[in-house]
Amino acid sequence: MSQTNAGHNLDDEIAEYRDPVHNVDPLFVNRWSPRAMTGASLADDDLHSLFEAARWAPSAFNNQHWRFVYATREDDEWDAFLGLLNEANRSWARDAGALIAVFSKVTLDHNGEPAVTRSFDTGAAWQNLALEGARRDLAVHPMAGFDWDRIHDTLGVPEDEFDAEAMVAVGERADPETLPDDLKEREEPSGRKPLDEIVFNGRFE
Repeated sequence: MSQTNAGHNLDDEIAEYRDPVHNVDPLFVNRWSPRAMTGASLADDDLHSLFEAARWAPSAFNNQHWRFVYATREDDEWDAFLGLLNEANRSWARDAGALIAVFSKVTLDHNGEPAVTRSFDTGAAWQNLALEGARRDLAVHPMAGFDWDRIHDTLGVPEDEFDAEAMVAVGERADPETLPDDLKEREEPSGRKPLDEIVFNGRFE
């Protein structure tokens, strides 16, 4: 482990690229989105613990808008999930242990009105899932590069009731050298904008 000047214990691979200014739990900084995966199957406990973490996210009216549809490498539906990805994502996500499609319910359960915070709240559930994956040292990588037009029909999700939000690849981490050449150099944690670019006191500047 490496110690940053703010007193955070970061993984060595993270400390080279990220230096938090304020005191936060290292889990937030250690989380990133690797692509290199071994192609090994995931233990049921690992995968379902990610969904358990997502389950406890906050949501408006406790509507719990999020829905996760997944396939593991062992499932008959694996090829269908893989086929939804664009070519660039398929080139590495084929080595995942599981692929997850994330949806949000468009209405509130108690009155049928539009759930205007559905994407915001589903994003909170996704973050819980990602952080639990980081805690388990899994690769958890979200994707927008998939067939948005076909995903509902392919996975049997009613289009009038649920919005597609993202797809996610989860797997055991592998050496970056296993990636296609064009992705190897990108297999590193990204930095973040400074707080004064994203946080404003009193009025947006």
